[in-house]
Amino acid sequence: MSDLRPIRRALLSVSDKTGLVALARALAGLGVDLVSTGGTAAVLRQEGLAVTDVAALTGFPEMMDGRVKTLHPKVHGGILAQRDNPDHQASAAAHAIAPIDLVVVNLYPFERTVAEGRDRATIIENIDIGGPAMVRSAAKNHEDVAVVVDPADYDSVIAELAAQAGALGLATRKRLAARAFAATAAYDAAIASWFAFADQHERFPAILPLAARRLSILRYGENPHQEAALYAAEGVATGLAGARLLQGKELSYNNLADAEGALALLAEFHDSPPTVAIIKHANPCGVATAPSLEQAYEAAKACDPVSAFGGIIAINRPLDGATAKAITQLFTEVIIAPDADDEALSVLARKPNLRLLLAPLPDPARPGLMLRSISGGYLVQTRDNLLLHDLRVVTKRAPSEAELEDMRFAWKVAKHVKSNAIVFARDGATAGIGAGQMSRLDSARIAAWKAREAAAAAGWDRPRTIGSAVASDAFFPFADGLLALVEAGATAVIQPGGSVRDAEVIRAADDHGLAMVFTGVRHFNH
Repeated sequence: MSDLRPIRRALLSVSDKTGLVALARALAGLGVDLVSTGGTAAVLRQEGLAVTDVAALTGFPEMMDGRVKTLHPKVHGGILAQRDNPDHQASAAAHAIAPIDLVVVNLYPFERTVAEGRDRATIIENIDIGGPAMVRSAAKNHEDVAVVVDPADYDSVIAELAAQAGALGLATRKRLAARAFAATAAYDAAIASWFAFADQHERFPAILPLAARRLSILRYGENPHQEAALYAAEGVATGLAGARLLQGKELSYNNLADAEGALALLAEFHDSPPTVAIIKHANPCGVATAPSLEQAYEAAKACDPVSAFGGIIAINRPLDGATAKAITQLFTEVIIAPDADDEALSVLARKPNLRLLLAPLPDPARPGLMLRSISGGYLVQTRDNLLLHDLRVVTKRAPSEAELEDMRFAWKVAKHVKSNAIVFARDGATAGIGAGQMSRLDSARIAAWKAREAAAAAGWDRPRTIGSAVASDAFFPFADGLLALVEAGATAVIQPGGSVRDAEVIRAADDHGLAMVFTGVRHFNH
């Protein structure tokens, strides 16, 4: 028995009129009877197409400002009746219910209405009821009925109908049904999300509504044996997911992960002078602020020129030609910038594999939730969007203005270094970074060692940790970590405080003439 189902009658009711007329003409040309509602019917009649109003089908007019028009047995019976079920067919005949073979529906623009900042009553009015009901009915009965919710599917449906003498196969109906249920699930998730977060101001609702739209299949995941894809939160893609790739190879999973870290870090310098961050394996290996982007890049690279090889570079200003030339002297995977001038584009065009990604810097104080999958569930937390405000001097010596400036700089960077994090900074540039160690002492030693290596590579007579300020993402549990900073030449320290041995650490700082401030805020990053 053939799995083809002839399309003799179609119900069309769409909010997005894209491609509607072409689809309706194709259906009419195949002898399909068209049934439609309100605005959709009006558009089709203007194009000279014969249309039956749903009101004529049901015997009831549209009422209550259009809230009630398709919620009727003549509609849903025609969609849900199984063609090979004698009882269904007997019921349909008894109640004069004619079959509907194709349902073409897309829903009221709820998300767009929310994005436009409309009032609550308008938002509520743009919650579609009849549309999702018809979509779900048709998708459930896909053995006999086809449903189309996306104008992007119109052409393939028209082509198959033309090739199959006005019929659609089961494989197509299954595929369209899957898309339909995904569409209504995403639509309901958007509504539930708005109610939970915007209307009821819940932080962690009892049910977390999640919907994401696949943007692309990536070449592979973190490793070649893993599969991966990029999804955007349902709605308009923003942030990194909405960034424009101007040139270069397709972005990989690791590229995107590192790029997210780079954007998050650079966001801290949204209103700062030209700033450059170099990221490797989700950690910054150099960050600097300078009068020009080119100077900032060279200073950032100087922090750890070995790790900078094959890194991702993020900048907080439009990329210029001079900076582009400097960057292309070292192998780089990705450049992320808010924009790029013509000279920069010309320079990068000579490196066709180098990816240039245009993305605006996010607001570092923006609210939001962060999700991490665990076995059997998710961990959900608010974004670490706390900016540095209050500093408490805890040592006998208060920091100088220059030390305070370097402290604030180092603190912004340390927030985005994997814990345990130690960041040396001097004159608006990182001097050494210790990341991801189980011991804070080891992170301090690694940062100091990196600084010595950088000095040797640059031919400096001493490392830039001499006279530097240091940021620690969490408190020092013992004085040994602080003493490692002293040994490296630091003169000032910024840290959260809060250890049971704070007094011991403060005493060690005083003994060595350090200035130290507490922030009262920890920035673990795992």
